[in-house]
Amino acid sequence: MRKLLTLAVLAIMATGANAQEKKADSNKPVFTTVKSNPITSVKNQNRSGTCWDFSGLSYFESEILKNSGKTYDLCEMFVANKTYMDRATKAVRMHGDVSFSQGGSHFDVLYCLKNYGICPEDAMPLPGTLYGDSLANFNEFFDVMTPYVEAVAKSKASKLTPAWKEGLQGILDSYLGKCPESFKYEGKTYTPKTFAESLGLNFDDYVSVTSYTHHPFWTQFAVEVQDNWRWPLSWNVPMDDMMRIIDNAVMNGYTVAWGGDVSEDGFTRDGLAIAYDTKKVQSLSGSDAARWLKLSNAQKKEKIDSLGVNAPEVVPTQKMRQEAYDNWETTDDHGMLIYGIAKDQNGREYYMVKNSWGEYGQYKGTWYMSKNFIAYKTMDFMVNKNAIPKDIRKKMGI
Repeated sequence: MRKLLTLAVLAIMATGANAQEKKADSNKPVFTTVKSNPITSVKNQNRSGTCWDFSGLSYFESEILKNSGKTYDLCEMFVANKTYMDRATKAVRMHGDVSFSQGGSHFDVLYCLKNYGICPEDAMPLPGTLYGDSLANFNEFFDVMTPYVEAVAKSKASKLTPAWKEGLQGILDSYLGKCPESFKYEGKTYTPKTFAESLGLNFDDYVSVTSYTHHPFWTQFAVEVQDNWRWPLSWNVPMDDMMRIIDNAVMNGYTVAWGGDVSEDGFTRDGLAIAYDTKKVQSLSGSDAARWLKLSNAQKKEKIDSLGVNAPEVVPTQKMRQEAYDNWETTDDHGMLIYGIAKDQNGREYYMVKNSWGEYGQYKGTWYMSKNFIAYKTMDFMVNKNAIPKDIRKKMGI
């Protein structure tokens, strides 16, 4: 009798455990790929604020791959060397009223390719190797360089000499390596400019797109974030058209160089990004408003993340996008590469997004970011103008 009772209890416990496992498993994403475009290998920016650089070059590598089928590994440190000198020059010219930092925009990569050229990765020292690291680590580098640039920019001198640029170039070359004047690639000798010309890209094909209401739609403006320091213009289109552009690009074989906010709770560190509806999450997690407010941020995040693909989402509106930008909820955090579309087991659609944190997370460097998250938290993106729907191009006049 006791043995039977014990077995019954064990059976009930096992059933309960299985039910909990099934519930947990139902929250785990099961993705089906709708469209996936070819990309180059995942890189690792490591301890450097160079997502703009890695994702920007990844974008152009994908453009080359689409056009020619050729795979290139282009040099991020070449772009960083040229860009940081340009940014320092702008900061000095503006007497320090333009910020000098590690960040940048995808336009910086385009500007570099167009004006300075590019070289393959192995034409310069690999990131980190000049100071004994195996990957880029800009901590000491910027601790040295930032006060140097700020001292020049805020100088009380009545006239600057050109010596400060020579000194800065020495810092850049010491940490990043000298940009080569010429190099050999597959048996041919190139300069950075002739190599860029050989890639088969039309640098006039690329446009930036955004969606905010503090400027008129169907006009261009410079998105007001600190790392947009070159002030390139973005086309301002309604949110729905912004999303149509991304969908049209991906479905027609193009990738998109995306810039936006990844500091949200919905952007997990394990490869998933969902625009959480926290009010609905409270009820699903069994917490009323009073109990929810008493939870720590870590406890809230644990409850939300446990819902996985069953976490409810907000449906973003144009007004929500604008409010989040104006009140600093949406920030200019990160650059990545959108290259595909997938669906989960509930039918929710996601973009497949290549990151630059190495083969990190459950999907080895890819993030599945819901379309609602992208619609809500996109700052701007770069795309080939030929990937834009014809009716939108007509309104833009391009």
